[in-house]
Amino acid sequence: MSTQLTLRGLTRHYPGSRAAALSSLDLTVPAGACLALLGPSGSGKTTVLRLAGGLDRPDAGDVLLDGRSVLDVAPEHRGMAMVFQRPLLFPHRNVLDNVAFAARVRGTPRRKAREQARDYLDLVHLPDLGHRRPSELSGGQQQRVAVARALAARPRVLMLDEPFSALDAPLREEMHDLVRQIREALEPTIVLVTHDQHEAAALADEVAVLSEGRLAQHDTVDRLYTRPLSLLVARQMGGRNEVPGEVRGHHHHSVLGSLALPVDVRPPQGPGFLVFRQESVHVTEPDDRDVDARGTVTTVRVIGARQLLTIRPDPVDEASGALTREPHIHAETPPGHRARTGSRVGIRLSPHALAVVPPPPAWQEEGVQHAAPAPPTLRVRDRVSGR
Repeated sequence: MSTQLTLRGLTRHYPGSRAAALSSLDLTVPAGACLALLGPSGSGKTTVLRLAGGLDRPDAGDVLLDGRSVLDVAPEHRGMAMVFQRPLLFPHRNVLDNVAFAARVRGTPRRKAREQARDYLDLVHLPDLGHRRPSELSGGQQQRVAVARALAARPRVLMLDEPFSALDAPLREEMHDLVRQIREALEPTIVLVTHDQHEAAALADEVAVLSEGRLAQHDTVDRLYTRPLSLLVARQMGGRNEVPGEVRGHHHHSVLGSLALPVDVRPPQGPGFLVFRQESVHVTEPDDRDVDARGTVTTVRVIGARQLLTIRPDPVDEASGALTREPHIHAETPPGHRARTGSRVGIRLSPHALAVVPPPPAWQEEGVQHAAPAPPTLRVRDRVSGR
């Protein structure tokens, strides 16, 4: 059922728009794999699906299935099916006939098409609702029917365009479980468009981050979390810590002092942002000697059993006034750990979780926490010397 999807140099520029919706995009989705397209609104995610599925034609580039171009193949003959954010079911047909529609279009007799449709309704856990009309179903049930209808078309590639974004959290979890079950049962090739990094991480083998129609990074979820190539990718994956400074040798020098970088991180010498996940920040007692910095908790936000802390690190050199606008450090504490606003804490960073990305095109980019790079100081432990 699955096949390899290759997008080669896809470019699309819509009339009246100054910027291209998509620029020279190269992507390959192996047969049976799930690729998530992640990015903000307007980044080109849906354009990718429309071009791949034949709903629109690129200005340049090609779409290949198992190495063969389908650019001149009509959408209905490409062997692709799409599920949208809204179910878009036929309101005048019952659930069974909605799912049987693709088989009927192929010329399958009605009885046989309905038998096949029942199998797909079983797969999406709606075996007893075939007689109902779409208006009699809940939102989650309607979306399950839409998935069953897409699968009944026996697609070589299943494309999901933010199909679960309108559902509440429990229903999204159920739909995520459903996608996993479908992958196990049918092994389809899947392209999932989403703006939610948690959804991408939960479902996809790999993630392609798009920005303004260009590919920012294509990698595994783990590497996108721990080894982003830019501030944009780090932010898109939900990262919150960005410390400006300078790379000298194999250390990053900033308001946090001199921190040795992991062996696989070799950024260019000069200005760079130290980035690390809030989950990788360990909050300790302020008198703990084995810390990288100390600071004061400025805000506490409760997230279920966890807390998201904002910590203002101690100034590097209060006498010299070298630090005028220190960055804040964000830490997500495990269940059972409690901190209060104004409390003093120690900060310890996981060495493997550190990465460095280049500064944005403009140093004063909006949203970046600015601080003048500072030299190493004895007030923060140097990881090499241990002082």
